[in-house]
Parts: sequence; C-alpha cells; structure tokens
Amino acid sequence: MQFDEWEPVYELILEDFGFDRSADERARDVAATFATEFDHDRLSWLDGARVAIVGAAPSLSSSVDRVADADAVIAASTATDVVRAAGYEVDLMVTDLDKNNDTAAALTHAGTIVAAHAHGDNIPTVRSWFPEATPANVLATTQAEPTTGVYNFGGFTDGDRAAFLADAFGADRLTFVGWDFDDPDVDPMKAQKLRWAERLLGWLEKRRGDRFGVLDGRRASIEPID
Repeated sequence: MQFDEWEPVYELILEDFGFDRSADERARDVAATFATEFDHDRLSWLDGARVAIVGAAPSLSSSVDRVADADAVIAASTATDVVRAAGYEVDLMVTDLDKNNDTAAALTHAGTIVAAHAHGDNIPTVRSWFPEATPANVLATTQAEPTTGVYNFGGFTDGDRAAFLADAFGADRLTFVGWDFDDPDVDPMKAQKLRWAERLLGWLEKRRGDRFGVLDGRRASIEPID
C-alpha cells in the first residue's frame, strides 16, 4: 500500500482518537536512528502462502491449534507467547512494544523477524528496545509517512497491521485466530481500537476481493472505508 492510499484513513484515525500526528512522526524519526533498511526479499515466503494472523484475545488458548493449518504464522504482541507455549513456531511477530518486549528482543536474536512499531506514545520504549534487538531482524514500522528504514504497510493495531503486512507481501489466504472484537473486559480505548481493527479488516478484504471469516455476521454493522 502506498502512503497516499493510507493517509486519508490515517487522518480519520487521528481525528477519532485525538492523536497528534507530529508525535507519530517524532517516534518514526527516533526509530529511524536505530533501524536499518530491511531486505524485503526475506519475507518472500509470504508470497502465495496461507497465513494465520494471530490475535491476543482471551479465546486464543482454546483455538491456537488452528495455526497448524497455515503455511506461516504472524502473531500480534502477547499472542506470540501463547502460540510458542502451545508448541508452534511464530514466523513473524508484530508489536508496538507495549508488552512482552523481552520476547520480541529474544526472537530477533534467534533470527525471527519482528515488525516493531513506533508511534507517539512509545518513544521512550523505542529508544530503549531497539538497541537491545538484533537490527537485521527488526522491521521498523510507522503509521505516519514512511522514511528510510521505517515502513508503513497500512493498519493500526498490532493485529490488523499483521494482516496488512501479510497482504503487502502477497499472502494468498488470511485466517484469523484468537480475535474477539467484542471483548467485554477491555477498557474504552481498547474497545475503540478494536472497532477500528474491524473496520480496517473490512477495508482490506474489499481491497483484496476476499471474505475474511472473522468478519462473518458482522459486515452489515461495519462502517465502510471508501
């Protein structure tokens, strides 16, 4: 996805949450001081693959075995720990560094790619985590305009960013494991983010000419993104 396609959606998100675009840009620039240009050919295994996009909903522990049907597993944040504890490999972790950062750093040391996201609220963590990771295995991302070494494939939350990333690298089929848009135990901010995740996945499936099972029974209530 080109930034000019993403930018109007990004502006809607900024307006809805009251976020400061300049803070996102500062975070991006901090990440750029640590990031190296990523060799996109290292994600060629996504091209044509069946990819499990694993979210961190409480239901994940009871459904995690579904990842066995996929060619590749992309896990969001703490879903990574659940997948690995169940005995499955995580091929790529997507995180905005708000939890389990030791896991994220350890994966980079072991050769697994971690898509680490810089945004306006995590600048101190970006400063502290990036030097602890193995740079060649960090794919730095932003929701603002990309710059050298920091990329934007679309998406907002860890989970939907994982889906957009898989799409950007040619994934053939996306399956969603461990997702719950209606989790009653989250705070209002997280609930708002889940609504946006749902809305963005609706946009992505339309762009792909696809039908994501995770949205079945929900499409009529999703506000479309034109």
